[in-house]
Order: sequence, then structure tokens, then C-alpha cells
Amino acid sequence: MQNREGQTVPSVVFHTRENGEWKDIHSDEIFKGRTVVLFALPGAFTPTCSSGHLPRYNELAPVFRENGVDEIVCLSVNDAFVMEAWKKDLEAENVTLIPDGNGEFTAGMGMLVDKSDLGFGKRSWRYAMLVRDGVIEKMLIEPDVPGDPFEISDADTMLNYINPNARKPRPISLMTKPGCPFCARAKAMLKERGMPYEEIVLGRDATIRSVRAITGRETVPQMFVDGHYIGGSEELEAWLAEQASQAA
Repeated sequence: MQNREGQTVPSVVFHTRENGEWKDIHSDEIFKGRTVVLFALPGAFTPTCSSGHLPRYNELAPVFRENGVDEIVCLSVNDAFVMEAWKKDLEAENVTLIPDGNGEFTAGMGMLVDKSDLGFGKRSWRYAMLVRDGVIEKMLIEPDVPGDPFEISDADTMLNYINPNARKPRPISLMTKPGCPFCARAKAMLKERGMPYEEIVLGRDATIRSVRAITGRETVPQMFVDGHYIGGSEELEAWLAEQASQAA
């Protein structure tokens, strides 16, 4: 794999899909005069890419922006229809998914590899890079070993390079049910404080049995932070007040 730090990114035109319509985007539109984090991966809908690589960049996107990154781009040697469907499936609204269908950008980066043994054909090696005004400042290239290594091109490693002291959001899960006023209050409190959370909706994502099994209660909302059980809306309010007191 080629490390191209200090060099300019390849000049290509990407044939993308946006809202069901074709849209051609030149690489200059993405990189020129901007600070961009691009991470490339072997394929949409593949396990590691779907479970960890893309979701974590999507989760940390607000923190990247707070630290001077204008856009986060996910690139794969897939066609535009596949990338559009994958973005929708993962609800990756904070990341721009770019199809490098012909592998032109990837080849220009020296990252086009043969995965014919998997029936994939030519694909991108997994890597990430920080690009400032079209010039590559930093590349995080996965080691050249068999399989699909995923060790250093992750979002946390890239963010740590940009700012080791960046404050990352704490993972929050909130169990709710439709029409619950206490759930609405809990969500409002979190939104007011800019605290992102994942909502588990009863009747859609889980049942009351799950709430009982996990918390020992049957009421909602129920909130968890960093693997710790916080409780319902009143406990959440008290926890938020404690967090504010500690930050003061």
C-alpha cells in the first residue's frame, strides 16, 4: 500500500446518487479549500464496514466538526445505487458516502487491491486520511496482512490524531414507547443539552419483557450511559444536574 502523505488527492469525477437523482461531483468540490476526513473500505453492507467503521464515524461526526473538519467522506468501490441504499440502511446522515464505481480514485491512491478470492473483484484497501485543501496530511493504512484488518483506520484513532483531547460523546441508550409524556420529557432534556442518544422504542425494537429483564421495571423511559443504568425521567434529571455541577 502506498503512503501518499504530502501529495494531492487524485482528480476524478464521482458519479453519485442523491435523492434518487444522478449527481456528478468532482473531487475538487470535496477537497479544495476544505478540511476533509476520508475513510475507504472494501464494500458496502459488509460486516466490519457496517458494524463498526461507518457507524463510529457517523457517531463522532459532530466532534470532528468541532475540531475543524468540514466533511467526513466514506468511499468504496461500489456503484452509486449500492452506496445510496447503504447510507439509508445505516441512517448515516452525518457522513457523505461516495461511490468510486470504476476504482479511479482508489487506483490513483495506490489502494486498489484484488479481492477476486472473495468474488469481489477490484476493491479498496481499508484506510483513512486527513486532507487539507486537497493535500494529504495524514494516512492511516491498515497493515498488509491476509483478511480484512481493522486496527488503525477507525474514527477514534483519526480523532485522536486531530485532537487527543477531543471530548467524545458518552454512549446513551433510552428505552421509550410512543405517546409516553415522560419519554418525551427525557428526550427533550437530552436534546437541550446536545447529548446524542440511541432510542429503543417498545413495540418496534423491543418489548416490555426486555425492559423488565434488563431493568427489573416495567415503566419507561429507562436510560443507560456507558453501560451504567441511570433510571427513568426523574433519575435522568438528577443525573443531568449532577453532570452540570461537576462541569461547573
